[in-house]
Amino acid sequence: MTPDIIDRPADYPHVVKDAKGKRPHFYEAPGLDQAMSMIMVLASELATLRDRQDSAERVAKAHGIDLAAGIETLELDQAALEEREARRQGFLDRLFYLARKDASEAGKTETTEGYNATIHDIAQQ
Repeated sequence: MTPDIIDRPADYPHVVKDAKGKRPHFYEAPGLDQAMSMIMVLASELATLRDRQDSAERVAKAHGIDLAAGIETLELDQAALEEREARRQGFLDRLFYLARKDASEAGKTETTEGYNATIHDIAQQ
């Protein structure tokens, strides 16, 4: 698959492909297999993004532009810093959505007695 295909998904029909049968199960903890799958997808995307950045730097250099040095010496203004921070926070919100939702739901059911019982149980170990 070329990068152009990724950038133009509208040119290709959307087909959902799911593997048939049971997925392999590696961890006993509920949800850990799904979390590991998400981590591997993120790692794959990061590696692809890094390769594309490397390609962009090499193409720019072949055209007489030292993009890598330009990036290293770039000084962003306040508006650009705020834009990046907003994008970063949006990414983190999406990444940790389920963990935050679970923590919020757990917090709503937490009581002082439950907290004290947990502390007591930990102290007994």
